[in-house]
Amino acid sequence: MGRQYIASFLFKGDNKMNPIIQNIDLGDGRQISIETGKMAKQAHGSVVVRIGNTMLLATVVSNKDAKADVDFMPLSVDYQEKYASTGRFPGGFFKREARPSEHEILTARLVDRALRPLFPEDYHAETQVLIYLISADRNTPPESYAALAASAALSVSDIPFNGPISEVRVARINGQLVINPSFDQLEEADLELMVAANINDINMVEGEMKEVSEAEMMEALKFAHEAIKKQIHAQLDLAAKVEKANPKRIYEHETNDEDLRKSVWDFCYDKAYAVANEHIANKHMRSEKFYAIADEFLATIPEEELDAKRSMVKKYFHDVEKAAVRNMVLDTKIRLDGRKTDEIRPIWCEIDYLPSAHGSAVFTRGETQSLTSITLGTKLDAQTIDGAVYEGSSKFLLHYNFPPFSVGEARFLRGTSRREIGHGNLALRALKNMIIRDENNPYTIRIVSDILESNGSSSMATVCAGSLALMDAGVHFKKPVSGIAMGLILDEESGKYAILSDILGDEDHLGDMDFKVTGTIDGITACQMDIKVNGLSYEILAEALEQAKRGRHHILGIMNDVISQPREDYKESVPRYMKFSIPKEFIGAVIGPGGKIIQELQKETETTILIEEVDDKGVIDIFSTNKEGMKMAHDRIKKITAVPEIGETYTGKVVSIVAFGAFVEILPGKEGLLHISEVAHERIKDVKDHLKVGDIIDVRLLDVDSRSGKMSLSRKALLPKPEEDQKNS
Repeated sequence: MGRQYIASFLFKGDNKMNPIIQNIDLGDGRQISIETGKMAKQAHGSVVVRIGNTMLLATVVSNKDAKADVDFMPLSVDYQEKYASTGRFPGGFFKREARPSEHEILTARLVDRALRPLFPEDYHAETQVLIYLISADRNTPPESYAALAASAALSVSDIPFNGPISEVRVARINGQLVINPSFDQLEEADLELMVAANINDINMVEGEMKEVSEAEMMEALKFAHEAIKKQIHAQLDLAAKVEKANPKRIYEHETNDEDLRKSVWDFCYDKAYAVANEHIANKHMRSEKFYAIADEFLATIPEEELDAKRSMVKKYFHDVEKAAVRNMVLDTKIRLDGRKTDEIRPIWCEIDYLPSAHGSAVFTRGETQSLTSITLGTKLDAQTIDGAVYEGSSKFLLHYNFPPFSVGEARFLRGTSRREIGHGNLALRALKNMIIRDENNPYTIRIVSDILESNGSSSMATVCAGSLALMDAGVHFKKPVSGIAMGLILDEESGKYAILSDILGDEDHLGDMDFKVTGTIDGITACQMDIKVNGLSYEILAEALEQAKRGRHHILGIMNDVISQPREDYKESVPRYMKFSIPKEFIGAVIGPGGKIIQELQKETETTILIEEVDDKGVIDIFSTNKEGMKMAHDRIKKITAVPEIGETYTGKVVSIVAFGAFVEILPGKEGLLHISEVAHERIKDVKDHLKVGDIIDVRLLDVDSRSGKMSLSRKALLPKPEEDQKNS
């Protein structure tokens, strides 16, 4: 009765699930489904995106009201991969998902950068997008579908959003472009891009390539956009079926004083235009002049009104400054610091700045400076990757640091920021495919870029400094790589635009695009594009890529004057490397019980010794800055793994004495029996009369038992025969 009562109670009321499902055909047998109305219904918008066994739950919630004095979009995007999605336990002591991994942070940034430009400018309510991987197929990269899930959740909500958008991964595999390839396919790719777009234009790009041309990259972008359009149409169809998504909520998040706005504009615009047209190269001097205009206007306000109007004046002056700078550039084709639109700032660079580092370089472009160092380590220094989907290790690390003093600020250091992780990842992707991995380069490589000054393009300075430092370290490197950040000022009403090479911080802040492109003399190796307008036409993108190419080549010319190819040899401080193989059955003998032998050997020879089984062999790597120690370790291991040969003479050590003879160690870990009858020519009663433990003697190997491997030794075979015996013979 109890069970029946509970069951009937649970079905009372309107608790039926009526999910709405929209399907997307990828055209290759795969199908994406987007489902809403079943999971997480108290969120303002939620969907489950599924492809095969991979499922992503995306939710979005936005507060009804904005906080006081917030004049920006407080958007947060987080992506988390649940370990249960692949049937795994999280590592660590607590055994639960905790701090996001770098991969999760990078995925969240990809989504954030695609969504952020498409919220209304006057919408300031705190908004949170959460994306969870709840089921995973080991061969399906889930991040390819994260932005689709986030955009779909926004589309079925009542939150104002100028979307939808979507994002796909496009890769070129054996000459063919593929949308959202598998992990196996990505292993063969020579081009891999994450592309986000709205129905009309591209609005975010990030990826890596193996020296592809600008035309090849444009082809991939167009291919990706066609797939994105299908996903956008599917979201529109889905949203049309959801009652709460139509219409979007009404909001009023700004209080404005139009008379004050006009007063600020009338008083400040011409003065701001004049300051912009002075072409002051020093950013602090330029900022002070702009601030002085705002202060001059504030001085005209009665003191009793000043506190109430100060923040609004600041906001309106920012709009004036932005308009003045943009119009000045569009009118004159000359930039804030006096450069032409395609001109690069002055560059100086040097290598070997840090004498104790394995490699180092300083790269300075205008007011942006990177001090970059290289450290070369062993396999033990590789980074372990233990994610829900991604597992393995990485032997190439790049860490980008952006301390506050680089922009003349003082603030607390609170760990590595998401921006630092993103910039470091871009520089890593720019360089990694140029590193040659062969028997002469077995090292784990760590690059650290410390930004000492910043006024735009610090991630591209990292690429240039990283390339120089790698060559200074003697790392086997195919070709130098340079990077440049391209900007854009676009007047959407008139259609006038200016593409800017090597942008300043102000040009990034006040402009419409930050398009970073890295590459060698022969092609592009990585890129990252963010925009603040709804999208960019293919024509502008193509022009920006061609202008970036000219800038990259100019920078490469300056870098090549300093160093154009790696040093012939590593520096003295770099660990040297030796690699050889031994029979598999000797791995245990080299390691010893509990690692005793190898640990003692490393300590005595000042080396690092690594052993792993590969193709039925034991492969040994020896690293050390001590060349004599390396040779000693090599010779000792060779002795341990040597196969005794019958008839050969060995110098051995007596390790124990028994009634019927003595045991002699002829090779490390290899003992044979010297029978009492083989100690001397004459008959002896007690071995101890002739030998003691620790004696070093020469013996000949008489026999090795084919089954047990026991060795029989002789000492008398190497001793001269007594005279009587010689006469008798």
